[in-house]
Amino acid sequence: MIESVRNEIKQLIIETLNLEEMTPSDIDSEAPLFGDGLGLDSIDALELGLAIKNKFEVVLSSENEETKKHFYSVATLANFVTTR
Repeated sequence: MIESVRNEIKQLIIETLNLEEMTPSDIDSEAPLFGDGLGLDSIDALELGLAIKNKFEVVLSSENEETKKHFYSVATLANFVTTR
């Protein structure tokens, strides 16, 4: 189950952020989404957060420090989504 959620999140990242040149297999589940990893920025975080909220019906708070930890990588996001 967790692997299918990871793939759904990877596909969501590609679609939401218009990364047409990428495939889900191009995104390392353990790599950071921001900075040296996938290289996303704060605008990408907002768009991705909204897409995750809508697709998986989870509550996210930008004020919560825990939320930032969940957005570290695809793996941490998948763990967050599956435990909600």
